[in-house]
Amino acid sequence: MPGFYTCLTTEQEKELADIANKICSPGKGILAADESTGTIGKRFSQINLENNEENRRLYRQLLFSSSEGMSNHISGVICFHETLYHKSDDGTPLVKLLQDKGIIPGIKVDKGVVPLAGSDGECTTQGLDGLAERCAQYKKDGCGFAKWRCVLKIKDYAPSYQAMMENANVLARYASICQQNGLVPIVEPEVLPDGDHDLETAQRVTEQVLAFTYKALMDHHVYLEGTLLKPNMVTAGQSSTKKYSPDEVAKATVTALQRTVPAAVPGVCFLSGGQSEVDATIHLNAINQYPGRKPWALTFSYGRALQASVLKAWQGKQPNIKAAKAALMIRAEANGTASMGQYKGDKSGDDSSLFVANHAY
Repeated sequence: MPGFYTCLTTEQEKELADIANKICSPGKGILAADESTGTIGKRFSQINLENNEENRRLYRQLLFSSSEGMSNHISGVICFHETLYHKSDDGTPLVKLLQDKGIIPGIKVDKGVVPLAGSDGECTTQGLDGLAERCAQYKKDGCGFAKWRCVLKIKDYAPSYQAMMENANVLARYASICQQNGLVPIVEPEVLPDGDHDLETAQRVTEQVLAFTYKALMDHHVYLEGTLLKPNMVTAGQSSTKKYSPDEVAKATVTALQRTVPAAVPGVCFLSGGQSEVDATIHLNAINQYPGRKPWALTFSYGRALQASVLKAWQGKQPNIKAAKAALMIRAEANGTASMGQYKGDKSGDDSSLFVANHAY
C-alpha cells in the first residue's frame, strides 16, 4: 500500500475552505486593488495626479471606506504591500475598514514577471524566495488570502511547453506555501489577450494552460477546496478582425473550464483582462446564464473594470469623493448581479477599452 503524506491538518483545511467559500458567496466578488507603484502611477497620469504615497493612500482610503453596502457585492479586496500598512485620516488601519465591513483582506505576493530564458519572449513570475516568511507575517497582519499572477502569451510558437510547465509549477509552489501559512491562494494563470487570434485558438490555449496548472497543483498536494482560480475569460485577441457575441464568449469560457477545472475548486474569479467595464459585466452575466454543469461559483476579481469610473469621477479632488464612491458601488452591484446571471444592464459603466498591451504589474 502506498503511503500519503498529510500536508495540512483537518483544522487548517477547514479554515482554508471556509475562507474560499466566503469569498465566492452568491452575488459577491473581489476588488483587485493591488496595483504596484508603477501601475497605479499610469492610472493616476490619466487624471493628471501625482503618483506619491499620500495620493495612493487617499485613493485606497476612498475605495475601502465606501458605504456599508459595499459588502453586499464585495467579499474580498486584494491589496498591495504598501496599502496593508496604511491608515485612514483618523488613524484606522485601512485593512480594518475592510474587516469591519466583513470583507476579507488579501495580498499580492508575487514580485512581478521576468523573462524566461530560452524562450521566444515568454516569461515567468518571481517571488518564491522568502515567501513563507512573508505569508506568515501577512496572516498575522489580517490577510485571509493571497494572489500570484503568471502570464502566458499567444504567438506562433507560444505558449511553449517550457512556459506552461514553468508557470504551472511556480503557481503550485506558491499555492502550497500559502496554504501552509493559512492563506487561501488565488491561482492566476493569465493568457494575455494581445494578438489577432480567434476565439477558438484562445479556448484551446486556455484549456492547455489550465490543464498544466491543475496537474502541477495536484503534484504539489495543494488542497483544491482551499483555493480559488483567477483565469482570463476566453476572448479573441484584441487585434482580431472577427467579433464574437457574449454568448459565444460564454460558451468558449465555460467549455474550457468544464474540461480542465476540478469540481473541488470552490470558485472561479475572472480577471477583466482589459475589457471595458460594461463588457466585463456583460460577459460575466452571459457566463453565468450559459446552460450546463458549472460546479464552481463564477464571479469576478476585477481591477480596472471596477475602478475606471471611480478614477474618472474622483480626479484626485476632495469634493469628488462622494461621486467616486457612488461609481464604485454601481460597478460592484452590476458585477454582483452578473455573478448570479441577473444583470439587467445599466448606462453608468464606461464602455471604453481598458486594454494595456503586454500588461505587467
